[in-house]
Amino acid sequence: MIPPRLAPLLDQFDFARERLTARLAGPVMDSGDGTDTEVGPLSDEEYLWEPVPECWSVRRRADGPGARATHLAGKGDWGRDAAPYPHPWPPPFTTLAWRLSHLTEMLALRADHTAGRRALTRDDHEVAGGATAAVAAFDAAAGAWRTALLGAGDAALDTVGYCTYPHGSDAEEPFLDIVWWVNQEVLHHGAEIALLRDLYRARRR
Repeated sequence: MIPPRLAPLLDQFDFARERLTARLAGPVMDSGDGTDTEVGPLSDEEYLWEPVPECWSVRRRADGPGARATHLAGKGDWGRDAAPYPHPWPPPFTTLAWRLSHLTEMLALRADHTAGRRALTRDDHEVAGGATAAVAAFDAAAGAWRTALLGAGDAALDTVGYCTYPHGSDAEEPFLDIVWWVNQEVLHHGAEIALLRDLYRARRR
């Protein structure tokens, strides 16, 4: 039984997840007025496209971090540009690959720190170097987060620190507020990713 307070947030998450996945993978997406618009699948070239100089992105570990980054976060042959606090100012422009990797990591780690071993760190997160793997990783992480939400009863929603994710305010806020925060992360990064797809398509014309 989904707690009544959680139900609208779960519906919102499902909407944002479905819309972003369709925007990335195609073959059609909801245009916003209920009609389907054709969209091609994300390519590796577009995934790694750097529209301005000195972007932060996902890079081969052997190539090292990009401008103003100090290291490549994650594990595997690829990593995501990163730096310790305080971050560079003004903030670097981040590629579609960076944004999708960030979103995927956040969902996967928060799912683990809510309903898993509560042990995963950023060093455990595999960073995808290609578009197909990145989209699949996002879908898996979003599914894990949704499963974690379905296991949260009404009392859990008021519990401070119910999620032990170490890179946010989870230890200081009720779980319901964290659920809301994750939704806005998916919504706003999804909108950024959609805009980058539009810009890439316009560039090729």
